[in-house]
Amino acid sequence: MRVGVYIDGLNLYYGGRSICGRGRPDWRWLDLRQLSQRLLDRRRSWTARSAVLHRIVYCTAFMDGGSNPSGRQNQDRYVAALRAADAIDSLEEGKFKLRITKSPLGVSGRNGSANVVTSRWPVVVQDALGNPVPDAVFLVSQIRNEEKGADVNVASRLLIDILSQHVDAAIVMSNDSDLSLPIRESRLRVPVGVVNPSAGQLAGDLRGSTSDGVGDHWWYQLDRADFTSCQLPNPVGTCAKPLGW
Repeated sequence: MRVGVYIDGLNLYYGGRSICGRGRPDWRWLDLRQLSQRLLDRRRSWTARSAVLHRIVYCTAFMDGGSNPSGRQNQDRYVAALRAADAIDSLEEGKFKLRITKSPLGVSGRNGSANVVTSRWPVVVQDALGNPVPDAVFLVSQIRNEEKGADVNVASRLLIDILSQHVDAAIVMSNDSDLSLPIRESRLRVPVGVVNPSAGQLAGDLRGSTSDGVGDHWWYQLDRADFTSCQLPNPVGTCAKPLGW
């Protein structure tokens, strides 16, 4: 059984940061092939069917070197190390795009809800005559660096490989609910493992039943040991781990 692994790189990175800690130096130099094999080895129903890693597809977006030169250098070094270690078979590139957006000012409420901030003492809004404007909303303009393409590339490569019969099973490493439809369609055709790389709960739209479609599906949430136990050598050829990684 040929297994394809489809990784949302940024989702994995920020998930790892939530699990291992932003300032911790022992988890970012992640060996994606070793991690994928670790996940596969735990699925007895798959290994009983002679499951083997067939391809690992890494989908990520590259930072702007102008606005974040050190971040881009570290990212380039990591991708070069993945290639040198033969830890991925395919790289699908997205991009970041700077946008100016306008939205109401808000704060976090209970249970993760979002509450709009309105005018009230000591910050109030008045009209031209000096009369108070109750419940006025503050409109905020902000610069956002939005990632584009990684989730689309995961979905596209997953479906292309399944529909062209290049893989017999799939592991999707992401907690992005936008992947709900392609994963649901994939389960109709091949067994699928969904790996939540974050400390939070699995996105509801990615849940399902082990018996959906062809069946033999599974779900897993990464833990700290998954990151720290699956590290690339340092260095990998001429690629040394960045300071602080």
